[in-house]
Amino acid sequence: MATSICRALVPLHRVSSCALKGAEVLLESRCSLPMVVQIRTKKRYFVPPSAQSKSMTQEEQEAKARAAGIVPRQQYIERAINISCTAGVVDPYIPPEGDARHSTLSKEGIKQRTEQLKQSAASQLAIRKIKDYDADFTTKDFAVRSQEIFIEAHDALTNFNKVKLHSLVTERCYPEMVRGNRYKTLRWRFIESLEPPKVVHARCPDMVSKGNLYAQVTVRMHTKQTLAVYDRFGRLMMGDEEEPRDVLEYLVIERHLVNPYGRWRLHGKIVPAWAPPKDPVIKTVMIPGPKLKPEQDFEDLNYEVPKPKAVQWHK
Repeated sequence: MATSICRALVPLHRVSSCALKGAEVLLESRCSLPMVVQIRTKKRYFVPPSAQSKSMTQEEQEAKARAAGIVPRQQYIERAINISCTAGVVDPYIPPEGDARHSTLSKEGIKQRTEQLKQSAASQLAIRKIKDYDADFTTKDFAVRSQEIFIEAHDALTNFNKVKLHSLVTERCYPEMVRGNRYKTLRWRFIESLEPPKVVHARCPDMVSKGNLYAQVTVRMHTKQTLAVYDRFGRLMMGDEEEPRDVLEYLVIERHLVNPYGRWRLHGKIVPAWAPPKDPVIKTVMIPGPKLKPEQDFEDLNYEVPKPKAVQWHK
């Protein structure tokens, strides 16, 4: 092995010695010819695009890259995944029409009673799963706690306390509550509970993988509240602060059971199909004034502002 290395180094030594001798001869002769030495520069991994590539479309650029043997990078549309809550209400509760119970002697009453038995059986199985992770869970105490979460969440919404609101509602419910309220003023007040809250529905679905359980409990609340919404000009859009109204709501409370630090948070609201429509929203409209000439003043015209017509928009 040593002899082969020596054989390879001997010719290199001869060539280098000859080159040095030639250089000495050139220096002694004081030749005026310049010496050019080739030096390899750093390899350029980035080649700037040509001026014509700016006017090329995306399809033409991809075709040019394929012709050059370059595979264009694919663009993937990715959606953010949040495992702390589900993306919706699983198997939502269907409230009976009018929130009333039909007679069991009628056809509608038998159908309604059969549907309630099916839902109650599935709810009992879900409650058993919830008790495996939360031994102190009871439907009576949970209904009262759900009402407290509902009141605290709406108080934080009216006071624009984002930190507290995030701890009381899920990531799916938060944008639905704050959407469109940036330049508005909310006045909400809880007066009393007409009926005690009641747990009417419970489900325990899993997401992403088996065993990753989420608990969704639907609570029926019949309360008396006041709500008033003002626009950025301070004018009333809907509701009334002095007029309390009876409100029947079906709230969905959710918790990530597998997470030991998970808590019950407001997840959504079920609006039945037979619910009455909401009050129309009154919006502020600008009334155009008279067109003035350059030499005229508005005060000299004695212009009377016409009364606007009652125009309402449904939200």
